[in-house]
This record gives sequence, structure tokens and C-alpha cells, in this order.
Amino acid sequence: MTGYKPRDIAPAVQHALEEMPAVVLTGMRQAGKSTLLCEDPRLKRRRYVTLDDFAQLQAAKSDPESFLKSDEPLTIDEAQRCPELLIAVKREIDRDRRPGRFLLSGSANFALLKNVSESLAGRAVYLTLSPFSRRELAGDGRKPPALKTFFESGLWPKEGQDVPISSRDVFEGGMPPVALARRRDAALWFRGYEQTYLERDVRDLSQVADLLAFRQLMRLAALRCGNLLSPSELARDAKLKAATAARYLGLMEASFVLRRLGPFLSNRSSRLIKSPKLYMSDSGLACHLAGMTSADSLAEDPLRGALFETYVCQNLEAILAAHWPQARLAFWNVQGRHEVDFVVEAGRECLAIEVKSASRWGDRDLSGLRAFLAATGHCRAAILAHNGPSAARLGERLWAVPLGMLLG
Repeated sequence: MTGYKPRDIAPAVQHALEEMPAVVLTGMRQAGKSTLLCEDPRLKRRRYVTLDDFAQLQAAKSDPESFLKSDEPLTIDEAQRCPELLIAVKREIDRDRRPGRFLLSGSANFALLKNVSESLAGRAVYLTLSPFSRRELAGDGRKPPALKTFFESGLWPKEGQDVPISSRDVFEGGMPPVALARRRDAALWFRGYEQTYLERDVRDLSQVADLLAFRQLMRLAALRCGNLLSPSELARDAKLKAATAARYLGLMEASFVLRRLGPFLSNRSSRLIKSPKLYMSDSGLACHLAGMTSADSLAEDPLRGALFETYVCQNLEAILAAHWPQARLAFWNVQGRHEVDFVVEAGRECLAIEVKSASRWGDRDLSGLRAFLAATGHCRAAILAHNGPSAARLGERLWAVPLGMLLG
């Protein structure tokens, strides 16, 4: 059995507990929330209860106030299973606002987010645990992220973070049972994950009349990773009404199975695309839903570039959530002319990132970055992130950097 691997977000959780009476930790099912709560040295000394335990759930429902009485800080896992408890937590906090009293966690679903937002507004801070990042798997969590260091100093690390991203990295993604090599058959594990998600999270927590149509929409979404989101187009292909497709997409987003990446709009082009882009939250799950059965099948697939981009997206989101919460991830697209895969906004400045899954690149791959620099005076640097071995400065504010270094 693989030992516990520290998660980058743990210090942020601890800091939030020192400032706020309640902290809410959410994220994809099986992303590692319960393991973090029970194994991280900063958190495991708290009293821990899980509402997956039937007896504990019944006790919470029958007498929420008594359930919360404790002389020590309390961690409640699967908290979304008892909405009555959240109301009681609100009352307890209003009575005693000491920081760190409650740490609530649960399988990612809209019920948890909805109930917490209604019950704990102004009383809690919300954090999201992403699937394992490349940094976490390599044990580099104590090092500052290379991207943030570059933003602050203009310098990239000279060595040690330039290992190329492989098709297997993308195919396995960051879900702990697969990424930590606990499952030799990744495709089998993801098939079980999909079934559990549909049967437990979706059927139990939402009125989904047709699970087959829901599954079809989810697979169509995976095939559109990295593309602009068109709910009406997805609805047509899934043979669903537009309103139904929009509701299903909202459920997938609220349960962190997919994410919508918003556009960067901080310049004046009248042709800027304002629709969001669509990504699955884990590249391994995206590969499974898109029909990949092995890393070898990904290597030559037309979706290879989009799935590499998905892998980069989930890693950037994990870095920002744990180390750079003031920053926001976006994309840039001038209709019919130029685009940049990712823009990291921090205050009034930003970084532009174009992803190239191959190790070789040409001048054409720089056109979007150059256009962005010309249109955005407050961009600190534009980065072509490639799968080669070394970084190079290409001009004023223009860099070519290995993907492994960017995500280190």
C-alpha cells in the first residue's frame, strides 16, 4: 500500500481554520478528501466523524445540536448527507465564533454547495481539493511553484523540473487510486467510478429522468475538452432539450466532474470570445469518457492535444488553489484570429500560456502569444509550454518553457 502523500492544499486548510469558525473542503468524489482529513498531521488530531456511518448519520439527523457538542475541534465528513446539521452548525457559530471549530467535507455535489451557501454565508471559507497534481505525485509540495516564482522574480528553475509529460501521465490523470499505482487496470477503475458517480451522486441527489442521456451528455462533453462550450449543440447531439442539457451540465460542474473556464476580457477587442471553454476536471476521467482504453491509444489519437491541455488545466488549477488563491485562470480568444490556451490573472497583471503537446514547435505556434502581448500591456510574459527538455528566452516577454517545468 502506498503511504500517505502530502497534499499541497493542506497548509491552506490549516490557515483557514486559524481564521474562520468553519472551513468547507469540497472536490471530486475519490479525490482524496477523507484521506487528507484523517492522515495529514495538521488535521488528524481533530475529532473526526463521517456521515457515511449509518449510526452517526442517524444521530446527526435526530439531534443535530447534541451531535455537534464537543470540547475539541470537529471534522464532519460527508456533511452534505444531513442538511439539518448545517443549520445547527450555523447556530453554533453564531453562539461561539472561535476559529477552527468545524471542518466540513463531502463528496462533491450541488447539495453540499447549496446548503452550505444558504446556511454558512459569511461564516465559512470554501476550498477545493483537486485530483493529485504533478507536483504532489513527485513530492515537490514544499517547493514554491515554478510558475509563481517566475511571476514574482522573472526566473525559471535551472534544473530538476523538466521531465516531459507522457501519454501515460495524461491517461492516468490524478485520481489517487490510479495515479498512485494502486490500480493496474486504470480503465476498469474509471468504469467503476463512472457507475458510482451516476448511481450515487446523480441519482440520489438530483432528479435525472434518464441516466443514459446524462451519461451520453457527459461523454460528449469529454470529447469537447478544450473547446468553447455550446450547450445547445451538446443538447442536440445528446437528443435532450436545451434546458435539460443545461441543468445536467450544471450538475456536472457543481460536482466538479467538469469545469467551465472563463474568458480573459481585460482588453478592448470587440471580437473577443465571451463563451466559456469546457474541461473535464481530471484528464484520466476525460480519457475514459472519450473512449481511450490505454496510454498507447492516446498517443496517436486526434484528441491528444486537447487531453494534454486538460492535464495542464487541472494542474494549473491545483497550483492556484493551494499556492496562489488570489490568481484566476482564464483563456483568450479573438474570434477567427488569435487564441491563447490559458491566462493567469493576478491583480492587474497576468501571464499567457500556450500549450504544445509535442517537443518541437515553430514560429506559427507563437502567433497567439505575440498577439496577446501586443494587445495586453500589463502581461508580464507569454509562455509557449512545450514537451521538450529546456527553457529558452525568445524575445521581450516571450519564453519557451518545458511543460514539466511550468507545472513543477
